[in-house]
Amino acid sequence: MNADIITSTAHASHANKISFPEYVGKLIEAGVEYYHVNYVTLQISFYSSEGSVVSLPVQFESLPAVSADFDVQSLRAAILESQNNSQPYRKFSERAMKSGVQSYFAFLRGKRVTYIGRQGEQHTEWFPCANAKST
Repeated sequence: MNADIITSTAHASHANKISFPEYVGKLIEAGVEYYHVNYVTLQISFYSSEGSVVSLPVQFESLPAVSADFDVQSLRAAILESQNNSQPYRKFSERAMKSGVQSYFAFLRGKRVTYIGRQGEQHTEWFPCANAKST
């Protein structure tokens, strides 16, 4: 896994300089199989299929606390805003946290993201280019 490419790609995404499809493409090229965003510890960890890990801090200051209640409708609205209107990642993160997302896993080969709430709730969203399959 190429830590330099992962780091520069993450910074470009957080600065809203690349789109989500570009972000995913660059991470796959760097050897990332999936990544985990933890809004409680403000860390992002990128994982390869061989077991390598690269962890980076979430670079945003003054983010809200993760809400106790998981609001899937608010989360889906935030996701759609990002997909349709290129909402900045910081704004998405704020909205996700207010929707009760404590963390999420983005499975690049699986083309889906699973969001997790503080009480174990889960919501899986497929990448826009993926056809949902039964899991």
